[in-house]
Amino acid sequence: MVIMTTTSSHTFLPVLERIAEEIGRTPGRGRPADYIPALAARDARSFGMAVAELDGTVYGVGEWRQPFSAQSITKVFTLALDLAREGDELWEHVGREPSGNPFNSLVQLEYENGIPRNPFINAGALVVTDRLQTRTSDAAGELLAFLRAESGNPALDFDQEVAASETAHGDRNAALAHFMASYGNIDNDVTVLLDQYFRQCSVAASCADLALATGFLARHGIRADGGRLLTRSQAKQVNAVMLTCGTYDAAGDFAYRVGLPGKSGVGGGIIAVVPGRCTLCVWSPGLDERGNSVAGVAALDRFTTLTGLSVF
Repeated sequence: MVIMTTTSSHTFLPVLERIAEEIGRTPGRGRPADYIPALAARDARSFGMAVAELDGTVYGVGEWRQPFSAQSITKVFTLALDLAREGDELWEHVGREPSGNPFNSLVQLEYENGIPRNPFINAGALVVTDRLQTRTSDAAGELLAFLRAESGNPALDFDQEVAASETAHGDRNAALAHFMASYGNIDNDVTVLLDQYFRQCSVAASCADLALATGFLARHGIRADGGRLLTRSQAKQVNAVMLTCGTYDAAGDFAYRVGLPGKSGVGGGIIAVVPGRCTLCVWSPGLDERGNSVAGVAALDRFTTLTGLSVF
């Protein structure tokens, strides 16, 4: 096997094409999320993958321009937007440790007095959205504006059908929010918070959009326009939490196989960061039992194997 050592698109594109061809021959690609009806009808064999370089050059294979439901991937961006505003005070309200439990679990909250284990399980993401809502009065709108600016796609938007579907089936998230509110760890009205959270998760974006939008984490906190969103230390923090907590209770296996900070969503997408080099997004709606894209994890595993790029 030849290990690639350059970030040139002329090197990466054949790698992506090889990965897409291999994935296309793989049987047993998981099942779409069926607890959100608007996602259940997706074809599990759909596949797209994009790489964005630090200068904003982006290229991909498969359905890399096809919008899909970003879902929990958006938690990375709300975390960054709030961390940029309040700094370390955020970590008094949400932890930084892997959960070891399902992403919508209530169990740990009671043991830990309403402080979620990390910002990427649902309880933690609700706290982060709540705190961003307090600081902006429109957390979902702030997120959307950021994603449009970083991706260069002004048409990027919420998917109202998905938001409505999540609202109609959002009892567990409502329970999480009310439970944390009883401990004083939620500031806003729970109804307002849930509306913001479900809209946030409903963002429809493509692999190209999300790879570009994640670029600030590969550029150590620098946005696409050259402005600084996060300090270098804060960007390191977000990448570290992605590595240890970004793929639900499969983060150890993801770190073992892929070796990059990553964040998955039940819409079938996964973003990943090669600090100082590039960012990636892969999408395939078929999920494993822990909520991660089967083909997406396999594709990122092959990418780091074929290129030799990882944080290890």
